[in-house]
Amino acid sequence: MARRSTPTLVPDDFEEHIVDIDVGDEMRTSFLEYAYSVIYSRALPDARDGLKPVQRRILYTMGEMGLRPDRGHVKSARVVGEVMGRLHPHGDGAIYDALVRMVQPWSLRLPMIDGHGNFGSPDAGPAAMRYTECRMAAAAMPMTASIDEDTVDFRPNYDSREMEPSVLPAAIPNLLVNGASGIAVGMATNMAPHNLVEVVQALRHLVTHPGADLDALMRFIPGPDLPTGGKIIGLDGVRDAYETGRGSFRMRATTRIESVTPRRKGIVVTELPYGVGPEKVIERIKALVQAKKLQGIADVKDLTDLEKGLRLVIEVKNGFNPEAILEQLFKLTPMEDSFGINNVALVDGQPRTLGLKQLLEVYLQHRYDVVRRRSVFRRNKAADKLHLVEGLLLAILDIDEVIQLIRSSETGAEAKERLMTVFELTDIQATYILDMQLRRLTKFSRLELENEKTELERLIEELEAILNDEKQLRKVVSDELADVAKSHGTPRRTVLLQSAGQPSTTAVPLEVADDPCLVYLSSADLLARTTDVEPPGDGGARAGHDVIVSAVRTTARGQVGVLTSLGRLVRLDVLDLPTLPSTANAPHLQGGAPVSAYLQLEGTERVVGLCALTAEGPGLALGTRQGVVKRVTAEVLGKDSWEVVRLADGDEVVGALELATGDEELCFVTSDAQLLHFPAAAVRPQGRSGGGIAGVRLAAGAEVVFFGAFEPTDDTVLVTISGSSTALPGTEAGSVKVTPFAEYPAKGRATGGVRCHRFLKGEDRLVLGWAGTGPPRAAADSGAPVDLPPAEGRRDGSGTPAAQPVAAVSAPVRDRLAP
Repeated sequence: MARRSTPTLVPDDFEEHIVDIDVGDEMRTSFLEYAYSVIYSRALPDARDGLKPVQRRILYTMGEMGLRPDRGHVKSARVVGEVMGRLHPHGDGAIYDALVRMVQPWSLRLPMIDGHGNFGSPDAGPAAMRYTECRMAAAAMPMTASIDEDTVDFRPNYDSREMEPSVLPAAIPNLLVNGASGIAVGMATNMAPHNLVEVVQALRHLVTHPGADLDALMRFIPGPDLPTGGKIIGLDGVRDAYETGRGSFRMRATTRIESVTPRRKGIVVTELPYGVGPEKVIERIKALVQAKKLQGIADVKDLTDLEKGLRLVIEVKNGFNPEAILEQLFKLTPMEDSFGINNVALVDGQPRTLGLKQLLEVYLQHRYDVVRRRSVFRRNKAADKLHLVEGLLLAILDIDEVIQLIRSSETGAEAKERLMTVFELTDIQATYILDMQLRRLTKFSRLELENEKTELERLIEELEAILNDEKQLRKVVSDELADVAKSHGTPRRTVLLQSAGQPSTTAVPLEVADDPCLVYLSSADLLARTTDVEPPGDGGARAGHDVIVSAVRTTARGQVGVLTSLGRLVRLDVLDLPTLPSTANAPHLQGGAPVSAYLQLEGTERVVGLCALTAEGPGLALGTRQGVVKRVTAEVLGKDSWEVVRLADGDEVVGALELATGDEELCFVTSDAQLLHFPAAAVRPQGRSGGGIAGVRLAAGAEVVFFGAFEPTDDTVLVTISGSSTALPGTEAGSVKVTPFAEYPAKGRATGGVRCHRFLKGEDRLVLGWAGTGPPRAAADSGAPVDLPPAEGRRDGSGTPAAQPVAAVSAPVRDRLAP
């Protein structure tokens, strides 16, 4: 079966219209329209309130929703939906992105929205809008204040169903304070944030001195103030930007070099350049280290938290100079970055590049207009209210007649006409009285109405003065700016530097040179090294408070040996030790790291001395608690630690030191106040496995409290401190005696020696003994210095009461160093 086609019916009067359009003209026209839309409706801020349309719509909508700082937070999705449905015909993603930026304190110098929830970090994005909450921040209130008082123009929204403000009243100079960034078609803007207090000071100066030049304004605004702090290096580009609207400057992280662990120094970053997050810096450092373009970095840790803020720790390997590495980090990583200023904003709907004074003038002119329009609105409102109050005053003179007149009238129109005739009221006044409830009319007090009339007349007079006197208008604007700065101003965060500093005549080497140095051990078990080749002139026997009990010459990249009470010799890298400042002008050393940070000590094991790791020289001398003495050659093994004496059960080393010449006297002091000294030559050197030989003969219950080696001189003294064996250690001051060492004759090895201290009543032992070249220095457990009596004690005499318990005694460093 064939299908019959239906003919198309065309009206007889239909004419085909084909318009010939040049493709080039059409593209040019369409592109210009699109470019204008992007520039005006999306990318560029208005120079008056410093806001892009989406930001302005967000703040206006939140104000309409009543999301003030004293109200609770609401879901961000609710705000985004309200903005999108009423005012912003674009995707919710763009609206939420703008809202998030207005929350982030690292993006805006003065955040406009108070967020609750995860709004991201400099390296990570925020949570979805359904998870976060927001409300207006305190700084947003001046931005929208008096918007309902005809202060700004309104225009139809995208569907002409509602009205939206074309600009906000903006009592805060938002464009300069928070800056702006955006990319339009054929142009872009990038404006740096500034300090609110400084901007207000410049504005107030410009109010009183309209002809002020750029130099005068830069006395108040010396440069940008970035939300993330940091430093700005070089201000020439800043001045160019303030003068022409275009310029650039360098931003640098705020850093300090400190001991991040007892064994390592590090670079601690507390502030980063604007727009740079810690993850970006970490990734760049790791890439450079892997590519072997950056050396000397052991580890990078991000220890940022809500309490301490940003803390990026860059550990430096031992043997490298942190200062040199820091310069490389500034050069190769985003720890130093540039910011290009391009002050493009809309002025009267047209994009313009503005200098600092132009930006301030545009904002001031906007505030003049806002205050002027607000004053007109308030004056008219007050005049209308005054008109009604005057009508009430006329009516209240004979309130009974007014009531009777109203009741006797048959219609409202008749009542109004009679009120206007009898009391000489205007139509507005009569209508107001008729619309008022009778009970309210009867409660009015003539005195209250008179006071209200006076207040309204005063207010109108003040507003008229503002409108008629330009100086008064400027004063109001200036005072309101001062109030804003007082309420929302914060101290400057960014440090401005004219330059990075004078270049050093000698570059800092990357690696630490193998220069000679000294390594110290203090009585508080602190280890440190100093760059001094020689100890200070007064001996430098004190490190802060605690005294230096051992010292050894070495080099910065060398090793030293640590002698312990268990007879071990432990190898220690000098580079691991903290470096103390030069002691050339400071006889007391400051600082040091605990021994426990470098050595794994067993139980009650403790460090008794230091030595150089060399097989040359007369070797080491050791004395034990049970009176054993040993000389051993300091042979160096390929191990981290090894034994240098074989100890009997219950025995321990009480003194170990490196001999300088081999001609020293070895000295024992026992707990029962016996002293024995004999030449070191009387002890034959042994191998490492040897257990030593008898040094001093001990009485029953006695033990060695001191062992040392020295070459006696006229300044050599003996310090003895007696006490009770029943007292807890460190609780009894005891009796102290300082005696010239020449008082004690030498005796043969393995003998009992001679008495060196007579006990007082209640004392039965020596708690501390020390012999060496004076002047001796003493310290308490706390590290505080303890004064010792003069060296006038008799060989077998008693001591004098000490001021406090003594924990350690030591001699000047120079007298214990091997040549």
